[in-house]
Amino acid sequence: MRAGFDVDDDAVAAAAAILERRRIGIHIVGFEPERRIDGVLARIPAEIAGCFAEITVIDDSSDDLTFDVALAAGERLGLENLRVLRTPSNRGYGGNQKLVYLRAIKLGLDAVILLHGDGQYAPELLPQIIVQLGRENVDAVIGSRMIKRLDALRARMPVYKWVGNQVLTAIENAMLGTHLAEFHSGYRAYKVEALRAIPFDLDSDGFHFDIEILIQLIRSGRTIVEVPVPTFSGDEISPMNGMRYAVNCVKAVTKARLVDTGLFFDPKFDTGQFEERSYVVKTAPNSLHQHVLSLPRPSSWRIANLGVGRGALSSALDGGAEAVELDLDGPFDETLGRRRYDAALALDTIEHLTDPESAARRIAAILKPGGVLYASTGNVANVVVRFSLLAGQFNYGKRGVLALTHRRLFTIRSFTKLLRNSGFDITEVRGFGPPLRDTAGGSKALRATDAVLGKLARRWPRLFAFNFLVTAEKAPELEDLYERTSASTGEIYEEPDPPTRRRAWPLRRPIGGSRPHD
Repeated sequence: MRAGFDVDDDAVAAAAAILERRRIGIHIVGFEPERRIDGVLARIPAEIAGCFAEITVIDDSSDDLTFDVALAAGERLGLENLRVLRTPSNRGYGGNQKLVYLRAIKLGLDAVILLHGDGQYAPELLPQIIVQLGRENVDAVIGSRMIKRLDALRARMPVYKWVGNQVLTAIENAMLGTHLAEFHSGYRAYKVEALRAIPFDLDSDGFHFDIEILIQLIRSGRTIVEVPVPTFSGDEISPMNGMRYAVNCVKAVTKARLVDTGLFFDPKFDTGQFEERSYVVKTAPNSLHQHVLSLPRPSSWRIANLGVGRGALSSALDGGAEAVELDLDGPFDETLGRRRYDAALALDTIEHLTDPESAARRIAAILKPGGVLYASTGNVANVVVRFSLLAGQFNYGKRGVLALTHRRLFTIRSFTKLLRNSGFDITEVRGFGPPLRDTAGGSKALRATDAVLGKLARRWPRLFAFNFLVTAEKAPELEDLYERTSASTGEIYEEPDPPTRRRAWPLRRPIGGSRPHD
């Protein structure tokens, strides 16, 4: 027995067998643990202490004698595999761990176990951790103090810490869809192969590094298991601000969930799911796609479907549409011909282009006189973005209004102005709410929210539309007007006499007579 904790002889024997075939390291991190580092090293079960590939102490630029005490302890205990390192400057709790895991990768270890130099976690439990690491389907192990929750209180964990741990863990489980007993134990072990696959170098240098690396493992589909460990409450004053830590943990899981929707981007939580997913036609009845699919149109129309998701939407369109390869960022493609199509779809396309103005003119060129364009884009002036800007935030995502691939951002006014300047008359602007039912599910609450947001978007599109659809008709081209005017007189006067009285041109209203949204 060491420090009141029993060593399980069966677990020690099993751990020794695993250490013979696996290169596993112990990495002990700490800032000023001078008084306890000797005891931590001494409490590593002697039967396996020499079997580790390396036992590393990384002193985070302490102001005390931690470095010297650790060296002396290693010599006294005969730990030939002990290495004591010191950071060139204080890196913080998370920053120290980044160095630990990078070292494990560079040493070619199979797994790495994290211990705290202050003795908060029992080294006597290392064999149980190693046994779990020996399982092929396990990527990470957490020594959890909360598997037997009341034991933590009996071990004199302060009530406020115990309650805070329970509340935070409940929030994190709910947000991440997990069932862990505890997210906040610093007794950890990771397979190095799993560490190589996640961007842990982007995580915080602070105490919430632990939650961020767990989110990365969970989001990348890794298997995490827990083993029970006892609670130790020492007399040290923790440098961690509990309230700030809690806020940072909640922010981390919230960001992860927002990244999951594609509407927020943070590279450390990006798992590439949207690159792997093809363009999907929205199925909710009040979605933009279903509105376009339900629009009445003559069966004889020849329709060009341009840009994102051409094949997906074309196949869903009654009567079909041609998925047209038109390089909207290049010169006009004469092979498509001019005045060839009765209608064109440019849904969520124009904002991806470097020169939307030229692209809109190319679209007009392939339409017949009076041809119809259905063009949609995100509304950068919607209320959510406005409030974000008010709070000093402007966050890109993998999709949505602020998608990373968008090269131009539009309001309803700027988008309709672009189309007018490119030879179109605006006949209708229709706003749509965020696609909650297609992205978040179809619960009653979501359906009700989706319906309310949809009505607000239609009533006040400039403010509440998440995205909007503009229906526009190709305005008569100057050349066409010239030919029609000439044909009506039967002859063309090269130099007409100046008129004796100036006549006003009649105002040309858009087809359909509705007042366009400007």
